[in-house]
Amino acid sequence: MNDLTHLTIADALDGLAARKFSARELTDAHIQKMGAAKGLNAYITETPDLARAKADASDKRRASGGAIGALDGIPLGIKDLFCTEGVLTTAGSHILDGFKPTYESTVTSKLFDAGAVMLGKLNLDEFAMGSSNKTSYYGNVINPWKRKGDNTDLVPGGSSGGSSAAVAARIAMGATGTDTGGSIRQPAALTGTVGIKPTYGRCSRWGIVAFASSLDQAGPIARSVEDCAIMLGVMAGHDPKDSTSVEMAVPDFRKGLTGDIRGLRVGIPREYRVDGMSQEISDLWAKGAEWLKAQGAIIKEISLPHTKYALPTYYIIAPAEASSNLARYDGVRFGLRVPGNSLDEMYELTRAAGFGKEVKRRILIGTYVLSAGYYDAYYLQAQKIRALILKDFTNAFQDVDVILTPSTPSAAFGFHENEDDPVQMYLQDVFTVTVNLAGLPGISVPAGLDSKGLPLGLQMIGRAFDEETLLRSAQALERAANFTALPAGV
Repeated sequence: MNDLTHLTIADALDGLAARKFSARELTDAHIQKMGAAKGLNAYITETPDLARAKADASDKRRASGGAIGALDGIPLGIKDLFCTEGVLTTAGSHILDGFKPTYESTVTSKLFDAGAVMLGKLNLDEFAMGSSNKTSYYGNVINPWKRKGDNTDLVPGGSSGGSSAAVAARIAMGATGTDTGGSIRQPAALTGTVGIKPTYGRCSRWGIVAFASSLDQAGPIARSVEDCAIMLGVMAGHDPKDSTSVEMAVPDFRKGLTGDIRGLRVGIPREYRVDGMSQEISDLWAKGAEWLKAQGAIIKEISLPHTKYALPTYYIIAPAEASSNLARYDGVRFGLRVPGNSLDEMYELTRAAGFGKEVKRRILIGTYVLSAGYYDAYYLQAQKIRALILKDFTNAFQDVDVILTPSTPSAAFGFHENEDDPVQMYLQDVFTVTVNLAGLPGISVPAGLDSKGLPLGLQMIGRAFDEETLLRSAQALERAANFTALPAGV
């Protein structure tokens, strides 16, 4: 039965349609494997009874000849940033203890309407703030990958580390993630999975616990580009409940995977050759360009001159928006409440006990840059640079169709490496934050292993709302890389 957990979503849908196995068998195989992989700490809340009920309902639909959804019977994990009706939703934070929403996020509603089965809620960095999944109140998620000859536990990336680890460990066929500065693409790269951050506005943010509202975007993590295309096709679409959701038709992303990239213009930005990037990643980047060229693509060097300002710009804008969004957690309406002798004291005690160190750090930074006397010097300047970064991409896309870069500056690292250096941790997002600042789609594809046997990813960036070209290009890269390695024991 465990062999079923190695199927892709596409293969599983074919098997279900051919009656080779049932949705209940597929779900039970994953629940069984989840039990054996609890040491990864990928799930905060497991929902086996709910999963089996949804799987049984899927089997009944198929047996009766009823309408079958695009993900009917497919077991997925849901990042615990998405509100799920009646199921604990924590955002990885102590301050949301006991919070069970009375409503469903738009993205999860779309997935469940398409027949998807929820295995549980996946661990994450607290309020999606982090690059290692070390900031969760519920403990670290452990990457199923290990270095050759070394049993050191490695980070799965963040903030969607529970999602990437679950997909890599075969305890979910796919998972939802959110990406504010790279939180889908970076964990995908560190775990040998595929993750796509769609264009800002492509997926509804309604019912997703907010970090930085102008940057957050939901997307899928799965084991293939095709699986991501299937999931994104379900997750995307206009939502009148979200004013940032764009009213635009959703293409059939899976149908657009033609495999033909002849004449595709691929940009290589010279500014992405940064200090500290490993030679292995630099070599893989060059190899990726050659793979695409061999399939008929045209490789062109481009310039994105304001790239060097992206990281500081992001770490002004994101904390500023976070400080505003997280003001709502006060112990009055939901979650944790620490009693005090006055209302102000209750606020102070609740927030002091409820938020972790990294969240407090970002709230303090954000409050500072928004304060009187500093708003113009920091926040306003950051917004101006953000506009210049978008202009760089707009100019580049006049000459190219997609852009190829590394996904991360290194492979997965140990939990105690970079532990006392938050700036070094922030540098994990150096290749990804520009995409969020510009609102563009980006995808990470596993493309090789480093000398220690750990996965490395390459990123492709596309034009706004041109996920079709981005996915088609990414699949061409995926086929050339032919990444088939698995974590030990999986």
